[in-house]
Amino acid sequence: MLQVNPKMLPRLAEIEKDLILRRKRAEAEQWLGEIEGIDMTLTFVRTKQADAARLAQRSPVALGIPTTRHQIG
Repeated sequence: MLQVNPKMLPRLAEIEKDLILRRKRAEAEQWLGEIEGIDMTLTFVRTKQADAARLAQRSPVALGIPTTRHQIG
């Protein structure tokens, strides 16, 4: 599964806002299938937001500079 870059959090917030507006319209029009699809997508977007936020809180791990081993004998 792909990881979302934390820089994409503002874009994910825009997508979530748009989906909420689309869901309100679908409710007003009683488009039950559309509501179900939007709910699934909202769940996916919110999961990705949480994953990206978690990644943003992690600090990089220093792995050091590789060295060569000297063989004896």
